[in-house]
Amino acid sequence: MKAGIHPEYREVVFQDVTTDFQFLTRSTLSSKETVKYDDGNEYPLIKVDISSASHPFYTGKHKIMDTSGRIDKFRNRYAKK
Repeated sequence: MKAGIHPEYREVVFQDVTTDFQFLTRSTLSSKETVKYDDGNEYPLIKVDISSASHPFYTGKHKIMDTSGRIDKFRNRYAKK
């Protein structure tokens, strides 16, 4: 690789703010916040709103919210006749 043109690729901790689930991975993102991880080392902390611990697809709690029959209205309007 050419020196000086690539961002620093380092280990960071991503934390799901809704479930406090944390995982360690590598990224080019930077943060001023740090956290002490399970292995005893300190890493930059990146907070995310959704991860596999809170996303409905991965948790199995996926629901279709039908507010005032919108799905039925759509199906009736665009049904093949």
